[in-house]
Amino acid sequence: MSSTQRSHINLGLQPNSTRSSDATLLEENTFPLSTPSTVYTSQSLKMGIALYTALYQWILGGMRSIGNYIRSRFVFLTAWSPAECDENNNTSERQVYLRGCWSRLVARLRPSIVDLESDDDGLRPPRDLPEAAISAFNETGRAESSIPIPLQRAYTGTKPAIPSCLADTPCTTLGTQGLLDQLNTTLGTFHTLHTPTLSSLLSDCLTNNYDFGTAYGRLRPVWYTTRDWSTTRDLEEQDRELRRRALAGNRIVNPWLPPRRVWDLYSNRVVPWWITDVDGKLRWPQPISHAWVDEKERVDVWTPINGYEWPVLVPKESDLNLIRIEMLNLGLEYVWLDVLCLRQVGGPGEDVRAEEWKLDVPMIGAVYRATRVVLYLNGLGQPLALKEGDLDSDRSWFRRAWTLQEVGWERVIAGDTLDGPLQAKPIDNAGNYQTDFLTKFHKHLQFVHNIPRQGVFAVLKSMQSRVSTNPVDKVAGLACFLGSKTIPAYYESQSLEEAWTALVNSMDMGLRGVLFAWFPEPGDAGTKWRPSWNQVMRVPLDGGFSTFGAHVDSEGDDNWCAVDCIEGGLIMDGGSQCRELIVRDGDGVDRGFKIMVTHKYPIPEGMYTLICPDSGNCLVVGRTLPGNRFEKVSVVKLTEEEGIQLWDLNITEKHRYILV
Repeated sequence: MSSTQRSHINLGLQPNSTRSSDATLLEENTFPLSTPSTVYTSQSLKMGIALYTALYQWILGGMRSIGNYIRSRFVFLTAWSPAECDENNNTSERQVYLRGCWSRLVARLRPSIVDLESDDDGLRPPRDLPEAAISAFNETGRAESSIPIPLQRAYTGTKPAIPSCLADTPCTTLGTQGLLDQLNTTLGTFHTLHTPTLSSLLSDCLTNNYDFGTAYGRLRPVWYTTRDWSTTRDLEEQDRELRRRALAGNRIVNPWLPPRRVWDLYSNRVVPWWITDVDGKLRWPQPISHAWVDEKERVDVWTPINGYEWPVLVPKESDLNLIRIEMLNLGLEYVWLDVLCLRQVGGPGEDVRAEEWKLDVPMIGAVYRATRVVLYLNGLGQPLALKEGDLDSDRSWFRRAWTLQEVGWERVIAGDTLDGPLQAKPIDNAGNYQTDFLTKFHKHLQFVHNIPRQGVFAVLKSMQSRVSTNPVDKVAGLACFLGSKTIPAYYESQSLEEAWTALVNSMDMGLRGVLFAWFPEPGDAGTKWRPSWNQVMRVPLDGGFSTFGAHVDSEGDDNWCAVDCIEGGLIMDGGSQCRELIVRDGDGVDRGFKIMVTHKYPIPEGMYTLICPDSGNCLVVGRTLPGNRFEKVSVVKLTEEEGIQLWDLNITEKHRYILV
């Protein structure tokens, strides 16, 4: 292709114009998403990949043996525990799960490398791609100086991101040859219409009335491969079948299902997730988390980014094109943003939204698990400019139910400004800042940092103070924390207790044991062994509680546990907090132990069966009923010393109880 041709169709590519202040802000306030490119020999790269694979298999094997403990102690780490996808051990879904883990592991460990496939005839992305410049002025008509977020003003770099004016160009305007020429120019290649199956793929773009952005987003992932491009047509059907199998009745049997759609920042188009896997290199999107602003402060936007499929709700002062510029400056290629990638209310596809939501809403947590997350704390695309009272508002990011599952494992806070609260420095070693408000803000950030490392009760306690537009969303927002092999489907009109029961029934048996062994009250909604949803949201919880010894399994309609227990323990009335437990040792001698009641639920004086889930420090107090059934009454604790003494009496017996 001649230089004249290149200059004619190379739209929007300009010399570098990045400001030093913008670069400084990016360097100081974001995590390192990648390191400078390093070129490895094919042999050394293969060796490195082999080592990564061996390391991963070793880690995965070890996690199988300690998975129950990890799930009960640090619930967010369930993202790394192996899960059976369905009863038939379906290979495709297992591969998606394993490759999902692999993509996240590599994203953490690898430098940015030039891909060297075993096929020496394969194409490689050229290192001299033309520099792309995307400015806020060209995209939105707004002067860059009027944009308060420096990283939203302009992007300049060698990533093949195209301007909106090019993305919006209809393929029919370009024609088949013009479409090919523009793709070659943008991606630095020299394909011809004689390339097998390429002409047919380009013709499909014209037949389907794609604009260039849509065509570019669909073709770029496969552009540098030497595989038979005609196989890309099979991937859409495979993805459809994967999602069909993932939903079995009212359960999702593949808890690692990838998102249905992602936002391709280079093409500025929402594309199906399967497109990112066309070349066999799984790309997990970087999710964006935000809290929706008040209804009167947002507006419906119809945009070509999602093909005008539904109206996109954004704050009035925000612009999706500016958000895109900021994400490009953060070094991202594919992101997941709910308003673009999760079908919203309205639009011509409203009739399919409820069906998609059954699967897509419960899987939101999977997008955010164990990955880096971009946070907008003051509304999508909005500058981080908080004022007194914002942190306690029902619209605060820190108080929304959905955002609890969106903290990820690492975070970058977007919307930062040169004088924003992130630029404040502590004034002492105690973490205090110049104002009480700044101190409170940074303490909130630290709490968010700790969420992935907390136990299940700490997560439930955090959800107690959060709000949601639809009450059932609070239940759905917990699914990713509970180590489930299956996840309940989402129903907007479902009652809270129905949703909670479905979630508990899908929980890992170790975490079900946490509810049984540590929750201080018997259930008040028919089932005694675990709390109702009303209790979970009402009763004060000790976030430090966790256990390893009690597993509650299910068999048909029965829930049961096989545990050590003491029959005939007498609990004496000794005040509200300190009571006495009397048991008879093997010699027939009565022994007394001080027990602590750290809750307000009454325990009448009397004889009880005591279940010892973790070597005696915690005791589940209840009554044995006919048919080996156990009715929970409450929970008490012993000091570590007293617990050891009780355990050393060796008076426990192993029983299998059906829990009522």
